[in-house]
Amino acid sequence: MAGGRRAAGFALGWGCCLLLCCAAASKLEVSMPAVVEVESGGTARIECNFYIPGNGSYTYINWSYIDRSNRVRLCRIIGSEILEENMDYKGRLSVGEDNALSISRVTMQDARTFVCQVGAGSHGVGENRTELHIYKVPEAPEIVANPAGISVQSSDIPQIAHCVSKNSFPPPNITWHKNGEQLQPEEKMVKIPATLTRESSGLYTVSSTLFAHVTREDRNSLYHCTVHYWLRGQRRAVESRRVNVTVFYPAEHVKLQVMPSSALVKEGDDVKLVCEADGNPAPVFSFYKRGLEDSWQDLSSLADTNSGVLNLHDVKKSSSGLYRCQTLDLDDMRQLEKDVELVVNYIEGVHVKMEPSSPLQEGDSVRLSCDAHSPVALDYQWRDEKGRKVAEGNQLFLSNLTFETSSNFSCKVIAPSVPGLEQSKQVAVAVQGKPRIVAISSPLYVRQDEVVNLTCKAIAFPRPSVHWNVNGTAHEYVENQHIASNLTVRVNHDLLRAGAMCRVSNALGISEKHIQLLDQKTPESKGVIIVAIIICILVVAVLGSVIYFLHKKGKIPCGRAGKQDITKPEARKDKIVVEVKSDKLSEEAGLLQGANSEKRPAADQSEKYIDLRN
Repeated sequence: MAGGRRAAGFALGWGCCLLLCCAAASKLEVSMPAVVEVESGGTARIECNFYIPGNGSYTYINWSYIDRSNRVRLCRIIGSEILEENMDYKGRLSVGEDNALSISRVTMQDARTFVCQVGAGSHGVGENRTELHIYKVPEAPEIVANPAGISVQSSDIPQIAHCVSKNSFPPPNITWHKNGEQLQPEEKMVKIPATLTRESSGLYTVSSTLFAHVTREDRNSLYHCTVHYWLRGQRRAVESRRVNVTVFYPAEHVKLQVMPSSALVKEGDDVKLVCEADGNPAPVFSFYKRGLEDSWQDLSSLADTNSGVLNLHDVKKSSSGLYRCQTLDLDDMRQLEKDVELVVNYIEGVHVKMEPSSPLQEGDSVRLSCDAHSPVALDYQWRDEKGRKVAEGNQLFLSNLTFETSSNFSCKVIAPSVPGLEQSKQVAVAVQGKPRIVAISSPLYVRQDEVVNLTCKAIAFPRPSVHWNVNGTAHEYVENQHIASNLTVRVNHDLLRAGAMCRVSNALGISEKHIQLLDQKTPESKGVIIVAIIICILVVAVLGSVIYFLHKKGKIPCGRAGKQDITKPEARKDKIVVEVKSDKLSEEAGLLQGANSEKRPAADQSEKYIDLRN
């Protein structure tokens, strides 16, 4: 019995489903997207798809929208004819071949529900609807920081910044961030009020203001706002630029330093004492210097009290001491102070001692000692009057002094640890003695009546004077220890004969030297001498030719028997003997051998005697 009932129920269920499916298949169906989103100013396209059983055709299509629960018809489509019935959309509506409705240049007012109704005669009427959403991407937010600055001691919650985003749809929301971290409203610490304004265009403007307490660490904090909005089902965001706000806070520490470093300050430098405090705004600065008995001298009149700089020009040894910078915060009247020691390095008392201190003579020796005082270590150098370094150390020993070594020496004292700190002291090493003549123009070849310059140069200390024993025009030149005198004089017979005398003298003695003048021959006399030499040469040549001719004729015997000793007493007075000695032994020997056709020993060729009796 129960089994029969279950079988009957099962058959009845399948029968109902079959009837419903057949009814659905025989009904007109209209399908449309639930939502269409388009950006303001663009074109919205709303599709209307329908199914008519038996592939039937529609009788009409009505497009309309819902306005306050009322249906407002836009257009009616009958066959291929489109009838517009709404003037508000004139020029913006179009229907495609697939019966889709297009609305161009959409605005915020177009955000409505649109209905597509299809009539198909005996198949009845079907419809569906689409929500048209219009959106406008918001403009990038504009942020403005508090221009007046914020004090950390403010009792009220101060305004940090203001943020505005314009022309968006639908309305967005704004969040605040500090150093990348989102801020949340916090009682008595953070407030974030916002306002929303709908413009006449239908777009929204949203603004937000951040109020928050700050600390001195927030002087470097960066704030920004972010606008959040929805687009096609996704959450989007646009960030503003980062801004920093001015934070006012009292100073907690003060620093005072010497520029350049106190270790490198020397007399004559320009020094700055720079005082810095970590408060904002900077406090008022005052400067003092400790005097006697712990009294303090106010130097604020010499300083820039706003920037905290005390300028000291051309510092001296007396500028050394303890300096103090004092700050005053005008908000809470709190004072801070800091001290610094200024050390001005110096070199003083440079002294050069010479031993012995008595007058120096040529050949003497002398020791120069240099000393100075300074708070830093010193090096010593010795330089000559041309600036050349001659020695290092605080002593210089000079031996075997001469006039030429007389000079001005300087002791240069240097502080290696303080660049540019140096002092010099000069000392004159003067060697005394009678004059020494070092150069004269002698001998000097001159001509009668010629105008010549006679020169005499000497060295001595004390400075000598130069005198001449002849009249003329004298010019003197002095260079270091040297003195030179040039005498312009006309040559006469007496000057040629006696010459000139240069006399140099000082308090320690006299030196003299004679200048010899030699007569320089004229070109005519030189010619006579040359002619005389030529005549002598010709005479010797003629005499040689005669001797050679006589020898050829046999008039002159050249044998051993022909050699006569002219020292014999029995020689006759009318007998003339000529002795010829010559360095050209080989040439004469050749001549005599040619005449006698025999060789003579070398011993017989050293002297030759010629008998000229025949």
